[in-house]
Amino acid sequence: MTNEALELSINLVWVMLGAFFVFFMHAGFAMVEAGFTRSKNAVNILMKNILTISIGGLVYFAVGYAIMFGESSGGLIGSSGFALNGVDDIAFFVFQAMFAATCATIISGAVAERTNITAYIALVVIMTAIIYPVVGHWVWQGDGWLTSLGFVDFAGSTVVHLTGAVGALVVAAIVGPRIGKYAKGVVNVIPGHSIPLGALGVFILWLGWYGFNGASTLAADPALVPGVIANTFLSASAGVIATALYTRLRYGFIDGSLTLNGALAGLVSITAGAANLSIVGSIIAGAVGGAVLVEAVRFIEHKLKVDDPVGAVAVHGVAGIWGTLAVGLFDTAGGGLFYGGGAELLGVQALGVVAVIAWTASTVAIATYIIKAFIPLRVTHEEEVQGLDISEHGAYAYEMQETFKGLSKTNDSFAQRLTNLGKVSSTSNVQDSGTKNKAKTGFPNSLSSTKS
Repeated sequence: MTNEALELSINLVWVMLGAFFVFFMHAGFAMVEAGFTRSKNAVNILMKNILTISIGGLVYFAVGYAIMFGESSGGLIGSSGFALNGVDDIAFFVFQAMFAATCATIISGAVAERTNITAYIALVVIMTAIIYPVVGHWVWQGDGWLTSLGFVDFAGSTVVHLTGAVGALVVAAIVGPRIGKYAKGVVNVIPGHSIPLGALGVFILWLGWYGFNGASTLAADPALVPGVIANTFLSASAGVIATALYTRLRYGFIDGSLTLNGALAGLVSITAGAANLSIVGSIIAGAVGGAVLVEAVRFIEHKLKVDDPVGAVAVHGVAGIWGTLAVGLFDTAGGGLFYGGGAELLGVQALGVVAVIAWTASTVAIATYIIKAFIPLRVTHEEEVQGLDISEHGAYAYEMQETFKGLSKTNDSFAQRLTNLGKVSSTSNVQDSGTKNKAKTGFPNSLSSTKS
């Protein structure tokens, strides 16, 4: 084997490894979304995520890849390579298909617990067929109009994350909030059923991000890859610390769910500039992203009145905007404002952000209303109260009846059923204790109250 062939093989393995990591990120999304929502909707969350990667991949193969990377028409849209016709680099297609599905799945979390799964699937088709690929063409095809202006988005703070987040915001606003989220001017907290599950998802996503950013080098370049990975790690770490400290100062305690999302905000914040920022710049980017996340979640929930159960819009949208603009500030190649490059690159980055928001918001809104004309966007009131696991899939995620005897089948959440189990166990223990004491003294154990 020649040195050239060996180099090509190593690069291929690196990109394919990155594709595997990004694919595995969908398990992370599923765990985050399931953990941050109620147990009665966990099966629905899992089904949406596995359908997204499956349907999104097929649609991207048939249409999306061609629109994104086909021969450019005016720098706006691709026009060749449908169904990979004439495409030789299949490895590149596989890698990009993972990104397309990632963009689409961001919508899943924001519209969780009340959206008709058929309507959601229709949105996935449109996102991966045209909306996301058009943005990708502008930035990554090579002849796109944003590329010609000098717009920089190394791995997708805008292309992937902002596009998905804007779509999520629009759809969540049109679908409306979950039952009970807003009542008489009060914003009610609807807690998720498993922070540990959400934490597992965050760790999986963090791991997957090393492939997301690292393999975006498209080569196992020893001069580039280590810096990209280091920036990714340190930005996420700074996001965690900043969010933890900020919530401690603002609320008096370190908020668990926000701190977990702080890692993701840090990751999104560095995605655009992973190859362009210094290590110090990456830490600043992640720290700012983590702090901004906290206020963004509050603004979206309290001011915009958009119900986003997992904070997807804040994590991927607000941090995506910040990460894109951060390149204009900290680009070490001389284009960054703080590195002597003036404000030109910052202006181009801002223009790209505005253009992507305008394109995505308008097209997703039109697509959503068209879908709404044929398919109900929401499940019924009764189905939402019962939980989408039963109404959409006919099964519970957690079937407790076979494990714990004495509990009747109900529609209670997993947490509530565990609480009921505790009450049953506590009552049983008290009765057993009373029986034993009565046998000895003639009187039952005198407990004034039983707490479970």
